[in-house]
Amino acid sequence: MKFAALSLALLAATPAAAQSYRDRLPEDEVLYFLLPDRFENGDTANDRGGLRGDRLVTGFDPAAKGFYHGGDLKGLLKRLDYVQALGATAIWVGPIFKNKAVQGPKGQELAGYHGYWVTDFTRVDPHLGTNADFKALVDAAHARGIKVYMDIIVNHTADVIQYRECGNCAYRSRADYPYARKGGVTGEAINGGFAGDQVQTAENFAKLTRPDYTYTPFVPAAEKDVKVPAWLNDPIYYHNRGNSTFAGESSTMGDFVGLDDVMTEHPRVIAGMIEIFGSWIDRFGIDGFRIDTARHVNPEFWQAFVPAMLARAKAKGIPNFHIFGEVADPDTSALARHTRVDKLPAVLDFAFARAVNAVSAGEVGTDRLAAVFAADPLYEGGEAAAQKLPTFIGNHDQGRAAYFLRKANPQASPAELLARDQLAHAMLLLLRGVPTIYSGDEQGFVGDGDDQNAREDMFASKTAVYTDNLLLGTDRTNAVANFNPDHPLFREIATLSKLRRGHPALTRGRQLLRFAGDKPGLFAVSRFDPVTGAEMLIAFNTSPEPWSGKIEVEPGSTGFTALAGQCPSAAAAPGSLSLTLPAFGYAVCAAGAPK
Repeated sequence: MKFAALSLALLAATPAAAQSYRDRLPEDEVLYFLLPDRFENGDTANDRGGLRGDRLVTGFDPAAKGFYHGGDLKGLLKRLDYVQALGATAIWVGPIFKNKAVQGPKGQELAGYHGYWVTDFTRVDPHLGTNADFKALVDAAHARGIKVYMDIIVNHTADVIQYRECGNCAYRSRADYPYARKGGVTGEAINGGFAGDQVQTAENFAKLTRPDYTYTPFVPAAEKDVKVPAWLNDPIYYHNRGNSTFAGESSTMGDFVGLDDVMTEHPRVIAGMIEIFGSWIDRFGIDGFRIDTARHVNPEFWQAFVPAMLARAKAKGIPNFHIFGEVADPDTSALARHTRVDKLPAVLDFAFARAVNAVSAGEVGTDRLAAVFAADPLYEGGEAAAQKLPTFIGNHDQGRAAYFLRKANPQASPAELLARDQLAHAMLLLLRGVPTIYSGDEQGFVGDGDDQNAREDMFASKTAVYTDNLLLGTDRTNAVANFNPDHPLFREIATLSKLRRGHPALTRGRQLLRFAGDKPGLFAVSRFDPVTGAEMLIAFNTSPEPWSGKIEVEPGSTGFTALAGQCPSAAAAPGSLSLTLPAFGYAVCAAGAPK
């Protein structure tokens, strides 16, 4: 990538149409996602969350990948300069709610450092700071024009409820264990008159008085009041059917690996969750929600919850509140279904992630990526709605982009892997959707796989499985802090983010496929300025060999300016542009407004 040429082009970039951060649409953003515990330690006094004892009490063990490491909200506040320099305009903060510090069977204990084992939905986990710390962070980010999105969980709470019959309990279906009988079809008659969970009225659910239709749930005495708000301590508000198999009815009713699965069909739960998360909007003025495990909640819940949150945000003066759900499925039809049936405004684009990972690694042809965009009309609202999908190429669950590149190309040189990684990030930042950078990717983090193996510390790590990693684009390791603005990936992301934010065609512009093939090589699209209609041709070469040829453009696009890479100054003929791309290279060629 020729950064000098790109930087010169940026001088002529038009400013983004929206001036206030509140005015920006979701598709105008560049998201930066981080887990607070793994980002920066701004206050060592809260490392143990105010608890006393060993790691099985406090959850703190910076040498273990499954425990708290010390990062917190003050640390993130301290690093806002870094986030802003990267070009991020919004921060997606991993869950900050108070968690159960440690849970799991003896010898297999893990800590809630990631934030997804909530006990108190109303306050910040003491390991991460205080509600005042969060307000200070949001206010400071807003002062810089940076939005803050919260990661929220509705599907489940921490593992508190136990079953008298067993520990790791298998899922039991409604057919075999109906609500009207205790412990199976031959059991005692209970819950008389309850018409099932599909009749979601207060009158019907008032008849569901006993939760022992499948197992006999109970709350240990030591944890009887651990959940906040208090209504969450009552087992009647949970499904209590055992562990999900992630198929069939268990997908929305089973315990997510033992976590207490909330009965989101219950009107009391719907009202309670609306109040919980509406309160965070009221108190802190945050700008959006990423919804964890959204696919594992019944559609009717989202149909009530989403409009309530958008109304709450609008009343707070937040007109462009962004809500997107996690639907961990690379099938575009499955993703789109949750926007049409559940009425989620957007979902994380797992299809995009899978395609870019495979295409940039040279495993498949570029037509794999074309197939993702061809499905955009399936989303509720069509292609325009697809522009609001947060796109990504790595995250804390599936693993990092660099990991997939190295796995697919074990014999590749460090230079080739870096070039492929830069290409993948260019696709992320230049194609339709809301680009989402996973913290550490901009510093060449690779990781050893998914989940805990992809959750390295940005500050100096003491975790051996992290410190032995070989990073891309640097000789540094995870044993030292990695906030280097001169890292080649940081510089590329920052430059492309500035380019993206300076051209409405790259944020709000319609995208038109120009070329894709069944082998590694050219992938090209045009994007169009939503006001002037001016064309911007974006071309990528996923091959290890240079590519030269002609690409279709609009007949009225005659003169071109290179915004990235090398572009000719004029079309070869009306409707055709000659272009040459280096191995793993890309170009952005901007035409003037059509005449």
